[in-house]
Amino acid sequence: MNVPKARKLPSGNWFIQLRLGGESIPITAATEMACIREARAIKAEYQAGKRTAQKEAPAPTLTAAIDVYIKAKDNTLSPSTIRGYRAIQRNNFKTTMPRQLDQIKPSEWQGIVNEEAAKCSPKSLRNAYFLVKTVVRFSTGAELPPVSLPGSVPAHKEFLTPDQIRTFVQAIKDHRYAVPALLALSSLRMSEIAALRWENIPEDPDFIQVSGAVVRDEHDRPTFKKQNKNASSARMVPVLIPELKAAIKRDRQPDGPVLAITPNRFRDRVNDVCEENGLPKVGIHGLRHSFASLAYHLQMPEKIAMEIGGWSDAGTMHRIYTHIAQSDIERYKQAIGAFYDQANANNNANENSNA
Repeated sequence: MNVPKARKLPSGNWFIQLRLGGESIPITAATEMACIREARAIKAEYQAGKRTAQKEAPAPTLTAAIDVYIKAKDNTLSPSTIRGYRAIQRNNFKTTMPRQLDQIKPSEWQGIVNEEAAKCSPKSLRNAYFLVKTVVRFSTGAELPPVSLPGSVPAHKEFLTPDQIRTFVQAIKDHRYAVPALLALSSLRMSEIAALRWENIPEDPDFIQVSGAVVRDEHDRPTFKKQNKNASSARMVPVLIPELKAAIKRDRQPDGPVLAITPNRFRDRVNDVCEENGLPKVGIHGLRHSFASLAYHLQMPEKIAMEIGGWSDAGTMHRIYTHIAQSDIERYKQAIGAFYDQANANNNANENSNA
């Protein structure tokens, strides 16, 4: 008995779409043969009159399909990822979200993307479209057509140069938030700092154990998760700043969170210290950037910098975090200038000797 050809879904299951008497019947199975057998059995029942056609259920809307996708994946997606998906569901593709998936023609998607491009940044659009593609594939097994997306322009990230780092450390060392600020300067992410507790930090530590993170869920509530951003993020970070060790000894508590205020207030306090001392307002992530730049400036071996910072690959560290301080650029300019000055001096000497 002939049935449509089975096709393998990204999930690894096999899929056949039967149409019998106007009824659309999706069939999914773990193997190709199991899918074909089930399709043949259903078709045989229909032809024998044992199965009557039923009215096809309407296809879900895009926003309903996102709900189903999140519910199916809620045990594997992080709270912050779900929060991001909910933000896309609320804020992006607003005229498309209420439409049924089977009513959106493939030829429409480039126009939908073009309309959205006028309302959000290229990075936001890419993230939103990636979610939509994933949801449509999960819901229907179909792939959206290729579309042109605007290129992303890397955002400028403020950071502290080596000289500015010295100024910042002296300005923050006696501050009530010196410990979390200097931890950020030691490479920790905000989510990692928010998860640290005093009872897990030794009295005179040579290393800080980074394990777990506090992120915001879809209801904007802080939520602890055991998993860090990637496998490299769970790590032992050496205490390299003397002022950090002194601040831990001075401020330590028997227990409780190291960061006793909200991340937003903490960022504002750090920026206040920067502004008061004539430094760029780098925020918390900018202090992490500053660690990577200082590691580059001091010519720290790349693998060691990656291990301390919890970067999973060198490309990410180079592309996003490593900033070349202006002082380093000047040093290279002077070296190159000296090279050409020497070459010119040698040429002049040769010309004079031949005269």
